[in-house]
Amino acid sequence: MIEPSSWLRSGITVEELDGVSLIKFTSELHSRLEELLDKRKVGSLSLEEEAEYAGISELERILTFINAKLIASRAH
Repeated sequence: MIEPSSWLRSGITVEELDGVSLIKFTSELHSRLEELLDKRKVGSLSLEEEAEYAGISELERILTFINAKLIASRAH
């Protein structure tokens, strides 16, 4: 797996939504994830692409968790 932290500088952005700052993928990283997902669905990922997909997917899970915490803290 490619380390999720390798995309922190160039692959994420912070956006304001209803007064909460949320961490999101850049459009480029989101497009890359979609491309890898499409290839994965048809079984055509190379080993390198599989590692890239795993890293981006892990980063997506991390950001989802952080954003949920940010939203929950706003509700209190």
